[in-house]
Amino acid sequence: MNYQNPPDYRTDTVLPLPMEVRADAWAVDAACSGNPGPMEYRCVDLATGAQVFHFGPVYGTNNIGEFLAIVHALALMDRHKLRKAIYSDSYNAILWVNKRKCKTKLERTPQTAQLFDIIARAEHWLATHAYTTPIIKWETKRWGEVPADFGRKG
Repeated sequence: MNYQNPPDYRTDTVLPLPMEVRADAWAVDAACSGNPGPMEYRCVDLATGAQVFHFGPVYGTNNIGEFLAIVHALALMDRHKLRKAIYSDSYNAILWVNKRKCKTKLERTPQTAQLFDIIARAEHWLATHAYTTPIIKWETKRWGEVPADFGRKG
C-alpha cells in the first residue's frame, strides 16, 4: 500500500480514510489460507500508510493472528511510549485481548507448538502490562476493508 498524495478531504493522512476514522492510529489484520492454515498478520500506520510490522506465515487460524496482531501493536506502542489507537476488524480478537486470553479451539500439536508459545508470550504480556490504548472495531461495512488487509478475499 503506497500512496503518493493525501486525499484532498484530509490533511492528517495519505490514506483514503473516512473522516470518522482517526489517522493517529494503527490498523492490524490477519490472513489465513484455510482455517487452520498458513497464517500471517501485519500492522499499518494510518497516517503514513507504512507497514509497521509483519509476522508469519506460521500454521494457525485467522482469529489467533488477529489477537496476536493487536497484542504485538500494544507491546510495540508500550516499548516506544507511543499513544495511538488500534483498529481491528475482528470482534473476537478485541474480546480476547480485553479478557487477556486467547480463546482458540486450535489443537496443540507439534505443528502448532511454536504458535502456542507465542500465544503464551502474548497472554503473559497482557497479564503483566497495563495499557490505555483504545482498541477500536473497524467497521468494514461502513468504511471498506481495514488498511492492513492483505487483499486476498475473492
